[in-house]
Amino acid sequence: MKAQVLLPKVFNFPFTYYSKVEVKVGDLVEVPFGTKKEIGVVWKNNYREPQNIKIKNIEKKLEYSLNRKFVDFIEWFSSYNMVPIGLVLKMAIGGIDKFIKIKDNFTNVKKTKIKNFKLNEEQNSALRFLEKNKNNFEVSVLQGTTGSGKTLVYFERIKKIINKDSQALVLLPEIFLTNEFKSRFEEFFGFEPAIWHSKITPKQKRIIWKGILNNRIKILVGARSALLLPFKQLGIIIVDEEHDTSYKQDEGVIYNARDMAITRANFEKIPIHLVTSVPSIETYNNICNKKYRHVKIIKRFQDFPLPETKIINLNISKVKNKFIANETLNFVKKYLKKGDQILFFLNRRGFAPYIICKKCGHKQICSNCSLYLTFHKLKNKAICHHCSFEKKIESKCKIEGSCDFLMFGPGVEKIFEELNEIFPNKNIRIFSSDYLKTKEKTKKFFKEISENKIDILIGTQMISKGFNFPKLNCIVVIDADFSGRGYDLRTTEKNIQLYHQLSGRAGRFSSESLILYQTLTPQDFTLNELIKNKSEKLLRNELNLREKNKLPPFIRLISIIVSSKDRSLSLQGAREIKIKLKNINNLEVLGPIDSPLLKIKKNFRSRLLIRFNNRFLMQKKIKNVLNGLKISPKIKLTVDVDPINFA
Repeated sequence: MKAQVLLPKVFNFPFTYYSKVEVKVGDLVEVPFGTKKEIGVVWKNNYREPQNIKIKNIEKKLEYSLNRKFVDFIEWFSSYNMVPIGLVLKMAIGGIDKFIKIKDNFTNVKKTKIKNFKLNEEQNSALRFLEKNKNNFEVSVLQGTTGSGKTLVYFERIKKIINKDSQALVLLPEIFLTNEFKSRFEEFFGFEPAIWHSKITPKQKRIIWKGILNNRIKILVGARSALLLPFKQLGIIIVDEEHDTSYKQDEGVIYNARDMAITRANFEKIPIHLVTSVPSIETYNNICNKKYRHVKIIKRFQDFPLPETKIINLNISKVKNKFIANETLNFVKKYLKKGDQILFFLNRRGFAPYIICKKCGHKQICSNCSLYLTFHKLKNKAICHHCSFEKKIESKCKIEGSCDFLMFGPGVEKIFEELNEIFPNKNIRIFSSDYLKTKEKTKKFFKEISENKIDILIGTQMISKGFNFPKLNCIVVIDADFSGRGYDLRTTEKNIQLYHQLSGRAGRFSSESLILYQTLTPQDFTLNELIKNKSEKLLRNELNLREKNKLPPFIRLISIIVSSKDRSLSLQGAREIKIKLKNINNLEVLGPIDSPLLKIKKNFRSRLLIRFNNRFLMQKKIKNVLNGLKISPKIKLTVDVDPINFA
């Protein structure tokens, strides 16, 4: 018999082989390919077989098989995201040749003592709501105030699913969240979850991959890539912090893991729960249109109140050459005196984001990217936060001698320096990716926080996600100005979600907590509505604005980035693509223009934006046009379906 076999390589089609044994769609087989042997998957016979080719034999049928639902999902994933289907398969079974040669078997992990968690009335009500759908596909949104105990609700939901011999997948937006999540998981279930992300070892990957495929692993917690693991009996998907833009992968294979998770649940005919404190604009729109079921938890767990809020007007209170107002410090001292922890929030790494010579005007700009370098005082280097290029800032001045640099704008290191001057006897620490690079450092850091050995934290955006700080009762937002900056059309939406999440970090175990917003625009509508806890009103306003301006979710967008080391080539290539795309009906092509980030990693970038109504078939038409193009080998095309970043 003939069989089509898809290989985990950059191909858009399978290859035809003879098989001496019966094989079915989804079976893993070993086949000759060129001078090597490769492991592929028996695929559907709906691809045109090339003529006049020598057909080779399948050498071996392996003991593993992908279920048909997963095969269908891979094919859909490829079409929707305009990615070669072989590349998607590589994400699912990449490295399997190494997996099958080593006999690693999943073993039950160490049992730990289970804590007795009792759901309150609101949590039980939410659980009953989620359980109304037993097995079929349905999207349910579990929305709850930060600290309301949403995690316990879906833990209970998962427990009932796995007791029926099914598997559960929990997606988290960031790798660093897995350690915090792991401890909460162990307290509830009594064992460690299987964890999947890019940093785990090859041996761990082998064990987990096999355990998933043979249904010995019942619960997997992972980042984006976990979505493409070959579950044998998937029973439920949880997308925690569904609003988080980290679910969008914007390098390599570009896709939105949240949206793809919804589709995979549809193929598997299983429920999916989107968990959030403030939903994404797309999810909110689907709630309004009754496409998604929706349940809210209003009260915090153990009924602790939400923090009070106060606006600090920097036009009145700002001290010259300082970034922390005196009025702010008065509140901070009050909480420190009580033995509480303080968090200063600023979403800027390093010491200063801009470095300019006050004599000659020389700016420190990345030689690879069209970005300002950020000064990191700890390393005494200027660093590009996009490509990681770094250099010392000594420079010969164009006027005379050495440059006399001015540092503009604060980063977390600058706030650290300022606070150390004010509170020399306090333990002050920075919470950012620059300082928590290893698992050991992160673990030690959280231990010190929980033991109240750290008085003041200075953190970037990563601190707003999923962490529990028992003694944190005062948060200072250094720069709370909500004016839209740069090229991000999602600025308002992100601010709503970020500051709501951030406020939820304070006062989880206290009846008295406070959030201070330092701002130069105290009358800002978004800020004032957020303080009143009117996030839904803000989302509704944002939705109306999107509809009026023909923006997602009311219209579909596809971004095409044309890059080359030669700027003129990238622009010329983009123009040629636009001419070809104009032949497609019901399609609006905007551009080409230079990308806001013109140069990244020494490549100049031109951008096209395709706008159309919600039609899935449009991807196929666009893909056919792109596949038929004859473009210079010096040009690279990047296609981003449903973009959220327009840099």
